[in-house]
Amino acid sequence: MGCFNITTNSRGIPYLATTNVTVSDTFVDFALGFRRLEPFGEFNVRIANQIPADAATTLPIRLTMFGTARELTFFNGDPVTVADLDGTGVIKVFNDRANGILQLMSVTAPAA
Repeated sequence: MGCFNITTNSRGIPYLATTNVTVSDTFVDFALGFRRLEPFGEFNVRIANQIPADAATTLPIRLTMFGTARELTFFNGDPVTVADLDGTGVIKVFNDRANGILQLMSVTAPAA
């Protein structure tokens, strides 16, 4: 039987809160500040700052971590948009910096 190195999150799943939300003509950016996270793994984000109501629902969502903004996507690579994250709450995200993956893992509530 072989031995495999399996990377696990031994300190629990990080829980980060947004510190700011910025809306531009091309994206909505949730700032998470400078956080020390593993280069890959999952984390939870508490969206504490609601997106302003006048933001276009088609704008893609970006998360800013480590001073770098990266677009949040779904499993198929489609961008998560303002319409997908209306309100405040907690989402689960998978991050793989080496492969450029920042993917929404949680299912958001259906549109009313």
